[in-house]
Amino acid sequence: MNHAPRRRSVLLATAAVTAAVARPAAASGASVAAGPARGPLVIGHRGAAGWRPEHTAAAYAFGVRAGADWIEPDLVPTKDHVLVVRHENEISGTTDVAAHLEFAGRRTTKTVDGRAVTGWFTEDFTLAELKTLRAVERLPLVRNRNTVFDGREQVMTFQEVIDLARALSKEHGRRIAVFPETKHPTYFRSIGLPLEPELIRVIRRNRLGARECVVQSFEPSSLHRMAEARLGLPLWQALGTSGGPYGHTVTYKEMLTPAGLREIARYADWIGPDKSSLVPPLTLLADAHAAGLKVGAYTFRAENQYLPASYRRGTVPMEFGDAFAEYAFHYAQGVDAVVTDFPDIAASARDDLRA
Repeated sequence: MNHAPRRRSVLLATAAVTAAVARPAAASGASVAAGPARGPLVIGHRGAAGWRPEHTAAAYAFGVRAGADWIEPDLVPTKDHVLVVRHENEISGTTDVAAHLEFAGRRTTKTVDGRAVTGWFTEDFTLAELKTLRAVERLPLVRNRNTVFDGREQVMTFQEVIDLARALSKEHGRRIAVFPETKHPTYFRSIGLPLEPELIRVIRRNRLGARECVVQSFEPSSLHRMAEARLGLPLWQALGTSGGPYGHTVTYKEMLTPAGLREIARYADWIGPDKSSLVPPLTLLADAHAAGLKVGAYTFRAENQYLPASYRRGTVPMEFGDAFAEYAFHYAQGVDAVVTDFPDIAASARDDLRA
């Protein structure tokens, strides 16, 4: 394997990647469900969250132009049961809602998945009201460069993300899949706004097939509901590092065993573990493949604070470390996909596999 990425300056590479964003990616006729022939899938985490405020049209478009094969929207509902894309249903950190005096009275405290959360919640707003808000950078102390884009874009609906993915597919001559995650599905069922029925309706209305849509969730019960709809779409079981899916008795530790993986394979096609779960001597990658599951690891970032110690450069947490080396390691292990805030760097590292 070419080890040049380990010696590469990420800051210099960023300049090269930014230039690459301006040119369309190479066309690929490979099935999204199977993965591109050129190597592991690159999944734009909430678009390209490292470069633009997440879940915005700019983030999704940047991610695709940089080389992402799939784009990920997190789904939460509005009061009038429209699926919108936000990191959480509490939106004080991702929109300018706190600056809207007309909504000051809607600030409240709720218990979501057993945890008290204070703020403003999508389920208390109609879509028309949410559209008056503007997106902001969720991690301004980490990504202060993204704050220049604060206030420029509206909250998107899932339908708008689908429309954008299809437009970007046409623009770049390759099929871009949407990768929606059902957020807090048990909670939303408990308040009469279940995610799955509306998600199924949107998928059917748009005639999304296996090459255009893969559905993910941390909660198996949500994926079981999607499987029962017989949509013919791949399903992705996301896996945490501690505890277990909310409302379920099984733990993530149990789900990561060979027996647990075989159970997941009964209803899902993929697992999405934290990248730290795939480092030897752990055998999760081989165990999952043996169970017939593909493996997409999350979440790859470039900042030192999110990198293993051996890949950090300097002591400033938000400065970039040797992200290329981390991708090279996981690609060499045989991972099937990476979920990344920086799809440009992930795609560039994937290109190195052919060098």
